[in-house]
Amino acid sequence: MILRNQVEWALHCCSILSGLPEGAYLATKDLAEFHGVPKEYLSKALQALSTAGLVDATLGPRGGYRLARTPDKITFLDIVEAVEGKTSTFDCSEIRKNGPCKQEKNAFKKPCQIARVMWKADEAWRKELRAVTLQDLAGQLLKELPKEVLEENMKWILARV
Repeated sequence: MILRNQVEWALHCCSILSGLPEGAYLATKDLAEFHGVPKEYLSKALQALSTAGLVDATLGPRGGYRLARTPDKITFLDIVEAVEGKTSTFDCSEIRKNGPCKQEKNAFKKPCQIARVMWKADEAWRKELRAVTLQDLAGQLLKELPKEVLEENMKWILARV
């Protein structure tokens, strides 16, 4: 499974937005510049987040995006599903019912074992993403990033809100 670049971008942008002061917005162009990604493509990811109710958007000279909920209420899964959709990563087309040895329609009472394994793996992946919030991420970043990096990033961001 390969997720689109927009998932990574959306996760990083939500991480940045989670540190904004109350009532502040950050423009798409600033988020794109900060991450070195194309504004036009990032805009699509941000629109998906807005449609999913994860970010609020406003227009105007001080416009942009901010989180619509507190960081402890937004999971990685929320963000991934906003961009990629909620459909399973595996779609069983029941090929076991094809070919020269196909059986009667009633021969297979359960979904095939391969599909069950894949669906279980998909749910395990989603469970892991559901278990991590933006607040959890912020806590890890505070522990792992040098203080100077955090201060430089915050200074750059606050100059644009």
